[in-house]
Amino acid sequence: MSGFFSKRGKKPSKAKVAANENPGGETDAPQAFSRIQMLDSFENAGLGWFWATDAENRLIYLSPSAVDQAGLTKEETIGQSVADFFHQDEEHVREGRPLKFLVSARNSISHHPVKVAASREESPQYWELTGVPQYDEEKNFIGYRGSAKDVTASRASRIDAERMAQYDSLTGLGNRHRMTKRLTSTLKAFHASQRSCALLMLDLDRFKQVNDTHGHPAGDDLLKQVANRIERIVGNKGEIGRLGGDEFQVMLQDMDDRAELGELADRLIKMISQPYQVNNTRVTIGTSVGVAVSPFDGVEPDELVKAADLALYAAKNKGKGCYRFYNVDMRDGAQTRNQIETDLRRAMEDGELRMYYQPIVSSQDHNLKCLEALMRWEHPERGFIPPSQFIPVAEEIGMINELGDWALQQVCKDAAGWPFELRVAVNVSAIQFAQDDFPEKVKEALREARMPPARLELEITESVFVGDAGRTQEMFEDLKRIGVRLALDDFGTGYSSLSYLQKAPFDKIKIDQAFVRGATEKGNNNPAIMSAIVNLAESLGMETVAEGVETKDELTLVKERGASHVQGFIFSPAISHDELLERLENKELKYEARGPERFRSERKSVFRRVGLIHEDHRYHVTMRDLSKTGARVEGLLNVPVDTQVVLDLGGGQLAVAVVRRSEEYTQGLEFETPLISDGADGLCTRHRVSPYEIASASNAPLASLPEDPYALLMAENAANGTRKQFLEVDTSNASRKRKAG
Repeated sequence: MSGFFSKRGKKPSKAKVAANENPGGETDAPQAFSRIQMLDSFENAGLGWFWATDAENRLIYLSPSAVDQAGLTKEETIGQSVADFFHQDEEHVREGRPLKFLVSARNSISHHPVKVAASREESPQYWELTGVPQYDEEKNFIGYRGSAKDVTASRASRIDAERMAQYDSLTGLGNRHRMTKRLTSTLKAFHASQRSCALLMLDLDRFKQVNDTHGHPAGDDLLKQVANRIERIVGNKGEIGRLGGDEFQVMLQDMDDRAELGELADRLIKMISQPYQVNNTRVTIGTSVGVAVSPFDGVEPDELVKAADLALYAAKNKGKGCYRFYNVDMRDGAQTRNQIETDLRRAMEDGELRMYYQPIVSSQDHNLKCLEALMRWEHPERGFIPPSQFIPVAEEIGMINELGDWALQQVCKDAAGWPFELRVAVNVSAIQFAQDDFPEKVKEALREARMPPARLELEITESVFVGDAGRTQEMFEDLKRIGVRLALDDFGTGYSSLSYLQKAPFDKIKIDQAFVRGATEKGNNNPAIMSAIVNLAESLGMETVAEGVETKDELTLVKERGASHVQGFIFSPAISHDELLERLENKELKYEARGPERFRSERKSVFRRVGLIHEDHRYHVTMRDLSKTGARVEGLLNVPVDTQVVLDLGGGQLAVAVVRRSEEYTQGLEFETPLISDGADGLCTRHRVSPYEIASASNAPLASLPEDPYALLMAENAANGTRKQFLEVDTSNASRKRKAG
């Protein structure tokens, strides 16, 4: 054995061999024998092994204990190529060259991790090799001499430690550290190859209520179920991570089609919103999704994460249970939100909040039956701030109870002074409803206003059922003992259960406007759903209100489907208390239906300056109407029909269109590819022109481009009067093309 490790592979002389074999001689035989015994003991103890190859890098020696460890025989080992016997350990690739390259180049090998490919053991064997190339006196390569040790156990421990550092222990998904690292490396690589990457941020709605009501172990179980559902939807399309708490993130490489992203976000929302079984109890939560895409919404990790966060915040502000794509206006919205938080407390002290009232009329004779109280904030500088902006802020900063108490007192005070004893409905937040002293506050407001309890309706959303079912039922019973009426608001939006209606003593069900909007379109299933809700309510002795009715064909439909009451712009928007008092004093209790004859789902009235590009020129026009399939613009005189143009909607959104109608300064455009929903009430293009192409076309670094470089590039082209480079969207697929003029 010692010959394998002698200097330069030189064989010992016969005399020395004889001396070594003669322990009684005058040579150093005891020392040599001791060294051989130590090496044998070292091998047999499994502390390490030895290996050697010939000049062709074929194994000529491997410690017997190593052969046994691999489950092989000597015949199956000797003569094997090192590159075939050992494979690179891909799970832990070291920096530098792979083993196959090292041995072919005759480089030294130092602590190199490998997998024993030839092993017949069920569990893979992982070793660490060290070896030095050997040469004879003529400097001819004669093979490797080296050592090896088993690192299977230590490797598994290291991988487990690395996994714990990169993966969430609860769900098994990547943690914040791993997702940040993966996003950083992906964007860096994709920047060089000019590829896209989408980022979805998810935040669970009403998870805290489940956690607080059922305990943290139940919350952990729920998070694992949510993670499983996300994995089922995303599959191998992207990488999923849990950032902490109830926040999740999905990274999708080479994805920029907003139609596909919107569809994926919608599927995630619907899947996560389905009921769960936790501690033998049925619970329901929801989720909101924010979507951002690199390079359009940011090229650096921090930029993209911030964009997705802002989109998520916009989705939650819209009412939760929805998705939003990022746009640059959201940054201004974030600044506005901070300002709202600062101004909201002062607004209550300065009396800037008002209660407005929207009529709820009988569907049969259109007589006024009830009024819904809606809070309005008139800011001294920014005018009216919609509730969709300040109510979520109030919930976050803990002011929602204060606002709710004020609204309850103010509404009772207003209604007590009306000349007719009409009912009035007040919205109650889930946070307000969960307060133990809420019934006492209701009684106090009624007592101070000297108003009969039967005139007050409390509109409660289905989110109150997420908490303790027993406590919720007790609250209902306490309120009914006071004598107030209860209405279930936004019924059928995905979180409801018929079991709630078995016990909850509701007097009224409000059919969410989502079932009214578009119900008159051919093939829509909403009318059938509406009929089912009405029939259910009637069998339980409850009234029904169809919300959000805006057109006459919708009004006809909800009447046919049996809704007992109607609310919407078809009769009146919410009006101030002074305006309401004037109407009541004039005894104007019957409302006339005023609105469009038919519902038009696609066309939206807008007033917006956009760009219209024709050949080398970019013109400023005013867009009046926008739909999925076309737009109406004003600003150009007598444009010929069938003229091909490109409508620049901003933010890289270029819609290829053709003029179908033209009358003096007004043109009707038909889009080559329909627009899609932006996740809110707007429309957007499926694809956008990449900033990489803009930078290339304008010969400018990507970092130096202005906020909206697309309009700038078109303006430059128009000013030069040449077709230097014209960007167009290839609507047949997700690729982009530059067309030279």
